[in-house]
Amino acid sequence: MRETKQRPIGTGFTAASTADDVLAGIDLTGKNAIVTGGHRGLGLEVTRALSKAGASVTVAVRNPSRALAALEGIERVEAVQLDLLDPKSIDTFVERYLDSGRPLHILINNAGIMAGPLHRDARGYESQFATNHLGHFQLTLGLLPALQAAHGARIVNVTSGGHRLSDIRWDDPHFTRDYDPLRAYGQSKTANVLFAVELERRWSQYGIHAFAAHPGIVITTDLGPHLAEGETSAAWLSPQDLHAMGLTDEHGNQIIDPARERKTAEQGASTAVFGATSPLLDGYGGTYLKDNEISPLNTRTDTNFHDPDVRSDVVPHAVDPDSAERLWAMSEELVKH
Repeated sequence: MRETKQRPIGTGFTAASTADDVLAGIDLTGKNAIVTGGHRGLGLEVTRALSKAGASVTVAVRNPSRALAALEGIERVEAVQLDLLDPKSIDTFVERYLDSGRPLHILINNAGIMAGPLHRDARGYESQFATNHLGHFQLTLGLLPALQAAHGARIVNVTSGGHRLSDIRWDDPHFTRDYDPLRAYGQSKTANVLFAVELERRWSQYGIHAFAAHPGIVITTDLGPHLAEGETSAAWLSPQDLHAMGLTDEHGNQIIDPARERKTAEQGASTAVFGATSPLLDGYGGTYLKDNEISPLNTRTDTNFHDPDVRSDVVPHAVDPDSAERLWAMSEELVKH
């Protein structure tokens, strides 16, 4: 593997910093943003924070009418239909945005699903890989003209410490055998990071820079196997599971401990917003972020995803540039069908 860019730079922010904290002093007036799944969970907090800083935000969701109720009171926001499992829906969304003539300054690929029984899209692709990666891959490539028109744009892929569960299954990414829901999730989250690495290599020449952001653990939000409208965390787990993992107390109340990645929605949303806006990251594109900082590289081989005290630093397979290039080529072929 080539020399890593995964070294903390001393941003001054912490795991406890909120989205408003990282946006302090940043004026997004006149900037346009798209947030997939931006009406619930972490996505809603990202939308709120960007709007508060002056941005106009397009929230891309499967059900715009339902989203508008959640977005009530947020200024300069619109909800537009997008189904990441439907290539035609993605093309329609892209065409509509490009036809508007608006440059795109911020794209936050936030929506996602986690675990659950095996489900396939109409092409036969495993749904977590198709939703969390391929749908965003097709969307991002389609929006390139608008991103170029911004003359300085940021793309943030919301990933997870769960990326360490699996590298890309190069010989069987769609799990035609041996389906494991958490391994499939891990593969999709690795893909989010590799996509950011290759986006930076290919598109930095256009002034477009990409990051992958791990939000931490936010159990008050509602990521689940049947939801593709907000990358959040662990609400699909049972109350017993959450307590056993040290995420809730004996009364079922969420434990907030940012230093151990247990965060509020405001804290969890901060790293994606940081990646999308902070001038501190100029020159550091193509990296994995956590706690509003560039993550160090974790080269240990004994990390346990189910241990609540294991830190979610990025592991080598998720930032390998050769794998990133290989995934891009594979993804191009897959979205043609």
